[in-house]
Amino acid sequence: MPEYQYRKSTYSDPEAECVETATNIPTTIAIRDSKNPTGPSLRLHPTTWTAFQTALLTKQLTTRPAH
Repeated sequence: MPEYQYRKSTYSDPEAECVETATNIPTTIAIRDSKNPTGPSLRLHPTTWTAFQTALLTKQLTTRPAH
């Protein structure tokens, strides 16, 4: 298995929940919960990650309040 090099966003709040991403493997974007670094990770193809980021930036995705 490749060695992912995770990093937190500069927007991260050290006391709140946050995700970390790893982009050092050209064919995979890995995403994990910063509060559980040894837990599971989500792995996406770079084009899927780019589409997700674009949707967020253009406000094509909406968030729902937590229940």
